[in-house]
Amino acid sequence: MFILVNLKAYPSDPVDVAAAARDVAEASGVDIAVSPQAADVARVADTGVETWAQHVDPNGYGSHTGSTLAESVAEAGAVGTLINHSERRLKLADIDGSVRAAERAGLKTCVCANNPAQIGAVAALSPDSVAVEPPELIGGDVSVATADPDVVEDAVAAAANVDADVDVYCGAGISSGADVAAAGELGATGILLASGVAKADDPRAALEALVEPL
Repeated sequence: MFILVNLKAYPSDPVDVAAAARDVAEASGVDIAVSPQAADVARVADTGVETWAQHVDPNGYGSHTGSTLAESVAEAGAVGTLINHSERRLKLADIDGSVRAAERAGLKTCVCANNPAQIGAVAALSPDSVAVEPPELIGGDVSVATADPDVVEDAVAAAANVDADVDVYCGAGISSGADVAAAGELGATGILLASGVAKADDPRAALEALVEPL
């Protein structure tokens, strides 16, 4: 099971969370990555934790003021990137462009989508993984694996029908080891979470609780 912690723009210390994730990953053998703000990618990567960007734009080098260049986050130490998070929606053509930009820069990709139908559509773009995240559950206390397990199972099936090599992650409301275990039982190979770790009083303890059933 892969655990990807999205720090969003929460007022957490990205280096402290990254160090905790690194230590828990080493102690447990579970793959844990951290996705900080673009400005913090290098500092987080310096801790030795697997580091992902929160977004990359579809453009390459050139006159693109304000864009997040895939090559730049890769040079800063990122090994992967989120694309099309519910809080950073893109048109399908731009999702494709961002996936291609990430590939050029050697970054792994996880494309987020709201529902199984969208999962099937973005899986056709051949990212490394997709994450199903019903927007109404993002940031809440109830995980999608508990609230609507059919969404996870249907997302797994939708991706497999298009491209069996695309991994499916479960996002939205994940906050406990039981949520992680439930996601795995429904066919997900990873989870994407944010507030359960980034807003925790003790991120290390929160991570330890997540990996405990694994």
